[in-house]
Amino acid sequence: MLKIKRAIISVSNKDGIVDLAKELSSFGVEIISTGGTLALLEKNKVKALPISSYTGFPEMLDGRVKTLHPKLHGGLLYRRDKKTHVGEAKKHGILPIDLVVVNLYPFEQVTSAGKVSLECAVEEIDIGGPTMLRSAAKNFKSVAVLADPADYASFLEELKKNKGKISEQTLYRLACKVFQLTSQYDTVIARYLTPVPEDQALPDTVQALFRKSEDLRYGENPHQKAALYREAGKGPALSLKKRHGKELSYNNLVDIESAWDVVEEFDQPAACVIKHNTPCGIAVAASLDEAVSGAIDCDPEASFGGIIGLNRACDFKTAETIFNKLGFLEVIAAPLFQKKALDLLTTRKNLRLVELANERKWPHAYRLTKLGLLVQDADGPLKAKWGEFQSKARCVTQGEPTADEWKELFFAWRAVKVVKSNGIVLTKGMRTVGIGAGQMSRVDAVRIACTKAGEKTRGSYLASDGFFPMADNIEVAASYGVRAIVQPGGSIRDQDVIDAANRHKIVMITTGMRHFRH
Repeated sequence: MLKIKRAIISVSNKDGIVDLAKELSSFGVEIISTGGTLALLEKNKVKALPISSYTGFPEMLDGRVKTLHPKLHGGLLYRRDKKTHVGEAKKHGILPIDLVVVNLYPFEQVTSAGKVSLECAVEEIDIGGPTMLRSAAKNFKSVAVLADPADYASFLEELKKNKGKISEQTLYRLACKVFQLTSQYDTVIARYLTPVPEDQALPDTVQALFRKSEDLRYGENPHQKAALYREAGKGPALSLKKRHGKELSYNNLVDIESAWDVVEEFDQPAACVIKHNTPCGIAVAASLDEAVSGAIDCDPEASFGGIIGLNRACDFKTAETIFNKLGFLEVIAAPLFQKKALDLLTTRKNLRLVELANERKWPHAYRLTKLGLLVQDADGPLKAKWGEFQSKARCVTQGEPTADEWKELFFAWRAVKVVKSNGIVLTKGMRTVGIGAGQMSRVDAVRIACTKAGEKTRGSYLASDGFFPMADNIEVAASYGVRAIVQPGGSIRDQDVIDAANRHKIVMITTGMRHFRH
């Protein structure tokens, strides 16, 4: 066990430090300290030696240099079991330091609190602190290290129990914590200082640090553990505030993100219903309550027990429409809930109400797999790309869409973008009437969407997230009375598909861009 005789204390977060120092003094521990920490200890009548008196070198450069000295780091790093080390330390007047109590400048707190100049941010980069922590942690068999105020109490308890000594197990545990902490600290700094490439190029390395925000009841199933982690230093890309209802589940959070991805596609009032991470209804309209009504009407049966996403503040009329149309819902997600709407919706005990807001844009999309981290450019919203859609999409059939049909097809194209591949949507009047999602065969997705829509298929507009590999898709669509189709094109059988559309007098446009969503 290690007997603590000499300690250096230099902390940014001074919570609990006076009590810790007083207890150390009661065990006869000699304390060396720096700057503001020294002043605080002296004010509280704790005897401490200034670092400059120990090293024989003054603190300088506005405090940038005060602990970077061989006498200090020699006292931390020399091996007590190695004669040559002991001899060199004695020759140079280096005394052993048995305990380091250090926490770091609050770089993350300062830079994430709001706009801060680069000059101010740089001054919050700690140099001496991490260096002392790493020196102590490297020599953990001979040096104890406290980097987290949360460890003070248990450390003192062990010190009292063992009459001023600390066990090897504790020394090792505290050293491991140091390397985790300094690694996290450097990651936050590197991510803050490294600009996002303007050309959205994929980075050579991905530095990410996520801290647990909360434990969840369970994962996708009750036998799976789950938790929510948030990115350190930047905060979430999408903020969530629960206004009512029981705790959110893992599945709720996944569905809420999908709901937001859908409604974010549209400038007009928009609503969607999500079930099992898949849209079962999407609509835009002149008012939010009309949009909600249209989204639910696409598939009322599937909408039961789902999640509704809104891209406008939920008003009383919208809340009333939801109540009248659906007996049970898991979640309603919106940027805001107006008071009258909130008063009505909170009468349902188990309904969760969450407010969402974009805090920042992800430059890339990430997915952690067993093979590694997959990174790609985000497939961002198309709502601002109406002009691009008109200029790049081309009609490939004899019949051409009218101006209104171009707009309907643009709506259908944005709707299918957020549906799981293979994805097919049918729309009419800026609302989906049938959705076929996540199918292994595209023609099966067409059949499912048409079956879901029933009579509403006649005169509808079909969007496909990928090209049609064969003309059988068109034959099925034609048998149900589809009016027009938008799809990427690019199949080696494109001409067969176009010929089938012409035979059945179906208008078809191709976009040249695929939107798979795995």
